[in-house]
Formats: sequence, structure tokens, C-alpha cells
Amino acid sequence: MIQELDVDGVPTLLAPTGGPMRAGLTFRVGTADETLARSGITHLLEHLALAPLGLADYHVNGATGPVFTTFHMQGSAQDIATFLTSVCANLTELPTGRLDVEKEILRTEHSSRGTAAADDIPLWRHGARDFGLISYPEWGLGALTADDLRQWAARWFTRENAVLWIAGKAVPAGLRLALPSGVRRPVPAASSALPRTPAYFVSGSRAVVLDALVRRRTAASVFAGVLERELYRALRQDGGLSYQTTAGYEPRGDGHATLRALADALPEKQDAVLGGFVDTLAKLRVGRIDQADLDAVVAKREDFLGTAEVDAARLPSYAFNVLTGERNLTVDEHRAELKAVDIDDVHEVAREALTTALLMVPEGHRADWAGFAEAPTRSADTVSGTAYREKEGDGELHVGVDGVSWHGHGGPLTVRYADCALMLAWPDGARQLIGDDAISMRIEPTMFDLHPGAIRVIDSQVPADRQVVMPARDPDRIPQPRAATTALGRREPARRSWWEIPLMVVSGLAALAIGGGTFLLTLGMFVTETAESDKGWLWGTIAVGWLLTVILALPIVLLRRRRR
Repeated sequence: MIQELDVDGVPTLLAPTGGPMRAGLTFRVGTADETLARSGITHLLEHLALAPLGLADYHVNGATGPVFTTFHMQGSAQDIATFLTSVCANLTELPTGRLDVEKEILRTEHSSRGTAAADDIPLWRHGARDFGLISYPEWGLGALTADDLRQWAARWFTRENAVLWIAGKAVPAGLRLALPSGVRRPVPAASSALPRTPAYFVSGSRAVVLDALVRRRTAASVFAGVLERELYRALRQDGGLSYQTTAGYEPRGDGHATLRALADALPEKQDAVLGGFVDTLAKLRVGRIDQADLDAVVAKREDFLGTAEVDAARLPSYAFNVLTGERNLTVDEHRAELKAVDIDDVHEVAREALTTALLMVPEGHRADWAGFAEAPTRSADTVSGTAYREKEGDGELHVGVDGVSWHGHGGPLTVRYADCALMLAWPDGARQLIGDDAISMRIEPTMFDLHPGAIRVIDSQVPADRQVVMPARDPDRIPQPRAATTALGRREPARRSWWEIPLMVVSGLAALAIGGGTFLLTLGMFVTETAESDKGWLWGTIAVGWLLTVILALPIVLLRRRRR
């Protein structure tokens, strides 16, 4: 049984374990509570709370997710008491002397972190806000101050906004959770950047990924298990198309859960994997569900519920439910709900999942043929303002009092100042505006006939708390007009020099004159009688004429290729 206690005003959960003692202190705060311009503040605070503890003899760590932050440890009762007591003390009196050091550590962590196939999905579904922020770098780190962190800790890291969970015999003696008083914070409302679903977007990943939102319930978690078995059978066992086929179910804390499935593919098999993936989803949507799959998933869950460590294993999710106000089930209630799930329930979840689905497909593929709408990559409207021509190309940048619009290749793109989630500002004048809907626009002053006051207008209109100053760039990384980088890494002129057009005209006229004469001479050799004594030198003249024509035309061909 999981006991519910109280330690220093913090709700506490205690469950027995036959293994090593472990504990965690979980707060209801995560990346979804931040803004893009201050992203990374929770992660930075987590690092600062752990930094003074140094090396430990047992496993110690912290984790920041979309809606919660946890400090956890495995070790003796005394070590756990010391660890959690110190964490709370550090949260109350932040060791801000390590602020710059921990910022660099976080930047290094981000640069060395590998990319997962599904990393961009939150951005496409939610935009550059709340649950979509996890897709972005922690751009806010540089501007964060010690006062920012203290205010964040006082708001979020409080007794009422925390849950302590312990897998062990009792609460460790000497444990003190000296946290300030506050209030329980609700999970933020999830935004949407998708005008309609089901939708799809194209990714550079080789995998096909399904992301869906469903109501949180036992039948939905069972559906995830059934979907995984179907994908494994269709794409790996029978088709031999994929190596990895997975499906998972994760509650979000607001009465809904994220359901995600993935199948990887070799480049030459992406068509077949996408087709097989969509066929599997369609099969479940129409109710073709194998009773044996349902029974196998339920049996596996019941086996877990029958283990001696089940209560200790459930502590983190139990704490999550306490923090978010969702109901916790007993083991017997879990068993009863599992046994009550039938094919009709799974079928209902399948229909719901396909209604909210967002499908990620490999580059060069589409999914509109399967009823998925293309997720927007352009803006639906534009703003009026002063137009500035692109120096290379036919695009135009419109800078207005309400926002900025780009008209050209890949556009239109619009970011309104009121809806700007973040503006990155470089000392050389470059700006990147990212809207709440994840539309991103890069403005390089060197590439436009831009009035100097245009950047000042943009800077004055974007709210100051959404601006992040970036470090100066190496001059070689600043785009320049009349220069295009080739595949070999050399820079070649992108515009014609003054002498190119006259040379092309002279070469063209000379080639036309000599080529025309040579053509007439060649034609005359076939239609008129020619003495045998004259044929030799005439054919020689023709050969020389054609050779000169090719030589004179060569500058035109080379200059056109150079231009491209």
C-alpha cells in the first residue's frame, strides 16, 4: 500500500521496497511554464540546486520535463535525508556564485545531446509556447539573472507545489524540507499551431512517427500496447521493413495524454514503411482489432500489478497525479479497469487518436493521399509596411507598425510583434523573429536594400522581455551579397561583372556569323557539284569554321554556368 503522509507541509508518499531505498522530491513546474525568451530557467535552477552537493557515493540526479522537475536519489536513509535537506536549502538560498559556470554546462549539455526522431513534434503541434518549448534550444539562459532565478524559485519551488515520494520503510530521520509557502500551480493550457487535424509534416528523419492526443483513461494506455504489437507484426515480423517499432502513452496532467508511435526505415524502404504504417492505423480505425493482442497487453499489465515492487514502482506517477489533481487508482482498481477494457473501447480510442493525429513523414514524402492535411509552413496573412527588395532574388521584406512579412520563396511569412515569442538580435544587425505559431523569419541586413531605421523600428516594437542578444558572429558567417558558397566551399561572384555582357554579345555575334557561313558552305557541299580537286580544301575550311564557332560560343556557355 502507498501511505500518504506529511513532511514539513509537503505531501509525502511512502511505499515499501525490497531493494535499495530511493526517494524523490517532485515540483509542478517545467519547460511548459516558461516562455521562449526565458527558456532554460527551470533547468538552470535545477542545476544550481544540485551543484554544491558535488560527488555522491550513490546515484543522485535531477530531471526537468514539460510539467514537472524532480530531484531524486538512491542510497541509505541518512544519505537521502542529507541530499533532500540540502536541495531544499539550495532552492531557498540559491548558490548564484555558480550562475555563469552552470550556464556554460547547460550549453555544453545541449550541444552534445543527440537528436531524437520526434524532437520537433511538440513545435509543430503547439508552436513556440507552452508544450512546444521543449523543441527549442534554451535561448533564455544568457539573459537570466540571479534575481530572475530567485523570483522563479519563490513562485514554483514551494511546499504546496511539491510532493515527496520515498520507496523504503520510513521517512528518513533528520529530513527537513525547508521550503517557502506558496500555492499549487495548475498545468498550463496546451496551445495548438494546427488549423486542422489529422495533419502531417515533413522531417529530415528516416522514421515515421505518429503523435496523437487522447483522453486519459485505461483503454488509451491499452491501445498503445495494441498499436505497438500491430506495427511490430506488420513492419518488422511480416514485412521486414523496420527494425524499431514502438508505441507509448504518457499522461499530460490536464486530463489528456500523448500517444506516440514510431517506425524506422532505410532510405530505400521509406515508401513501404509509410504505407504500412498508415495501413495499420486505418486497420485499427475501422475496428479490425485482434482479441489476442488485447488479451496479451492486458495480461502484461496484470503481471506488473502482481509484482512485489508494484507500489514502489508507481510512486513517481502517483506523485505526478497528486501534483496535477488527477485521481490515483489502487492496484485492485487498476486490475478492474484493465479487465473491463474490450475491443469496442480500443476501437473508440483508435478513432479518437486518428482524429487528433499529427504524422511525421520522411523528406520527399507526403501523406495527403491518406487524408492528412499538410501542417502550415507559411502564414495565412501579411502585414503592410515599407517594402525592401532582396539584393539577390525577387523577394521583398515588408516592415510595418504591426509586424514583419516576407514575400518570396517559401512565403509569405509573417510575425506580428504582439505574437512574437522571441527575437534573437546579433550585434551586426541581423534579427530572427519567431512567432507563437512557430513561424520563423531571419532578417540579414546585408542581403536587403534595407534602410538603417528599419531594424530600429523592429527593435522598438518587439517587447523588450522577448528580445535575446546573441554573441557576435565571425565575419565569415555573415551572409554577403554577390557571393554564393559552392559545394567545394569556394566563394564565387553571384552577379555579372561589367565586362561579361559585352563579351557574351561579341562572342555570340562572331559565332553566329562564322557558324552561319560554315553551315551554308556545308549545305552547298551536298546540293551542288564540286570538283574532286576542290573537295579537300573545302572540307578543311568547313572543319576550321565549325571549330571556330565552338570556340567563340564557349565563353557564353561558361559565363552562364558561372552565373548559375
